[in-house]
Amino acid sequence: MNLSVAFRDRFHAGRCLAKELEAYAGREDAIVLGLARGGIPVAYEVASHLRLPLDVFIVRKLGVPGYGELAMGAIASGGVRVVNRDVLHRLLPDAEQVLETVTEKETAELERREVEYREGRHPLEVTRRVSILIDDGLATGASMRAAAAALRQKGAARIIVAVPVGSLNTCREFEHEVNEVICVNAPEWFEAVAHYYEDFSQTTDDEVRALLAAAAENLKERDRGNSHDLKAPF
Repeated sequence: MNLSVAFRDRFHAGRCLAKELEAYAGREDAIVLGLARGGIPVAYEVASHLRLPLDVFIVRKLGVPGYGELAMGAIASGGVRVVNRDVLHRLLPDAEQVLETVTEKETAELERREVEYREGRHPLEVTRRVSILIDDGLATGASMRAAAAALRQKGAARIIVAVPVGSLNTCREFEHEVNEVICVNAPEWFEAVAHYYEDFSQTTDDEVRALLAAAAENLKERDRGNSHDLKAPF
């Protein structure tokens, strides 16, 4: 598929992505991990369709000061940091100090979200499990790369990167870094992720909390044997 707009919104994107992941439906050893914040609505639909547990995986981009969309790296849950040194040294004369300052700030935000989003629920165990990592799109891949590195550190049995849309080159790069890459739409001439959505409004903290809570309740319903369709809480 190579369309200027491929998805109505993140929920629609998640339903499209779920169709590509049917092989993992109902597996006891599989979990879905959505990158906060924009990956959570996509991951919610995937987890609901596949009847799998959902958790949030926190990744914070380390943006170049003054160029917020340009990543010099990323940090993820578990203390993992991935650095793009080509970007770092090309743009910043005092690169290492800037990197440490930005890392300290983003680590504080990461830890805040870890506590706030789960509302007392424990993180899902990833060791020796199939981890399906989901975001709303894949551009440079810095955030996803940090997440995959964290999962390797935690001993995940298999890591699947799954996105509705991504740069063809980035998706190909990940084929050498994880066990499987699923990308519904990988145009050769990639624009910003937002260009492939009709509605790409920001996902809020409240929406993340609500979707994680709904996913936990959906799983309880599944375990009780209720097979009715489960919908997003808004």
